Amino acid sequence: MSERLRPRDLVFLDEETPSTPMHNATVEIFEPGGSGFDYDRLVTLIGDRISFVPRYRQVVQQVPGRLANPVWVDDPDFDIGYHVRRSALPRPGTREQLRDLVARIVSRPLDRARPLWEIYMIEGLENGQFALLYKSHQALVDGVSTVDIGQVLLDVGPTPKELGADEWRPRRPPSAAGLVRGAVVESLTRPRTAAETLRARTADAVRTADHAAERVGRAGSAVLGRLPEREGPITGRHSQQRRVVSVFTELSDYRLVRAAHGGTINDVVLATVTGGIRGWLMARHESLGGLRRIRAVAPVSVIDAELEATSLGTQIAPHLVELPVGEPSPVVRLHQVSYSFKVHKDTGRGVAANRLAGIAGFAPTTFHAIGSRVAAAEAGRGFQLAVTNVPGPQSPLYAAGARMAQSYPVPPLLEGHLLAIGVTSYDGGVAYGITADRDAVPDADVLGQCISEALAELVDTATDARPKVPRGRKRPSKSSTKKPVQNP
Repeated sequence: MSERLRPRDLVFLDEETPSTPMHNATVEIFEPGGSGFDYDRLVTLIGDRISFVPRYRQVVQQVPGRLANPVWVDDPDFDIGYHVRRSALPRPGTREQLRDLVARIVSRPLDRARPLWEIYMIEGLENGQFALLYKSHQALVDGVSTVDIGQVLLDVGPTPKELGADEWRPRRPPSAAGLVRGAVVESLTRPRTAAETLRARTADAVRTADHAAERVGRAGSAVLGRLPEREGPITGRHSQQRRVVSVFTELSDYRLVRAAHGGTINDVVLATVTGGIRGWLMARHESLGGLRRIRAVAPVSVIDAELEATSLGTQIAPHLVELPVGEPSPVVRLHQVSYSFKVHKDTGRGVAANRLAGIAGFAPTTFHAIGSRVAAAEAGRGFQLAVTNVPGPQSPLYAAGARMAQSYPVPPLLEGHLLAIGVTSYDGGVAYGITADRDAVPDADVLGQCISEALAELVDTATDARPKVPRGRKRPSKSSTKKPVQNP
């Protein structure tokens, strides 16, 4: 029997527009070494492991008359060559060229007539590196039934596990009459399902009416010569095109700041984001008088004893935090962010980052996908920015023997948002991925520079906070004073 889309998954499909594609993306940089990794090997690797994510060979099929939510059905014409694509930069390709290519690819919506994912192998990077770009629809990856395909391709060692391709044969898709019959039976035998379908249809009608009213309002204002409402620096109507910026930092810097001022690695990350946005706004000559704080949603992980560890999609919860961009002191900004998360920590349900990073079988790509789903579900709560911070493993991962050097998230933009920020810690590094509207935020690269400067500012305060050694006394060696720190 075909599985029916959940109401939340249906919302991601219904709310998608050409200017707001609802998919997540991740860029991973690899060192091929002597693995001999190439496009054919990537196709073979995916063919060997796609059986672990069966939804990646399924499409969405509507029920006639929309009597019930659509269903997932096997794609009878599944073509792995369509989904696994090959691209290249002119050698030696720079990171700037890579980001520009990624921005163009993530700006395009996925084809609804096919399984909702794509992977690009991008060759020609400098130093002999190559990149993999994963692109999966938000309706696809829920952390319960399906995880992101990017995680099943990675191994903890250079020798890949031989899992073997399955003998997959697509099941015959249900007929129109069969879909109608199934919808009627569910309505009679499962009242809850019928109620969810009705709510989904009603919500869809309301969204359609709201969009129509918004278009009429804009047209009326244009006819009457009214000025449009002033949009903020990070909120407003966006175009169909994106900019992508990446920033790489060292995890040791965040540990240094945490050791000096307390809090968690996550607190330091968000304080860095706050300082980066503040510097960016000042570089734009934006007035901070009316923008003292930015309301952000930062999904966090929680413990639920009644849920299995693999039900990751139900163990990520939203947390609204005020980013004090108007505060000039980096240390005060850090303490204010830390205090905001204190309530979450005091519940006893919070998950330590080192425990989260150690969950077997889950990679940053899946965590970011779930975090984006959580942020999208909170869109009505009036926040201005989504920040997903994912602690990844602190040891190398490999794809068919090629070592992954860095991993950058490419978070989607929500309706009315001009910026989104994702953060991934992996193997001693912390990588920021910034997605911005191409037209409204032409200086997104300046924000990337300001994030690096904000971290350096925090590191300087941590260095200044070290105890002073009286004149004439010898400072103890680092080995004698260094305290062990937990993994981030």
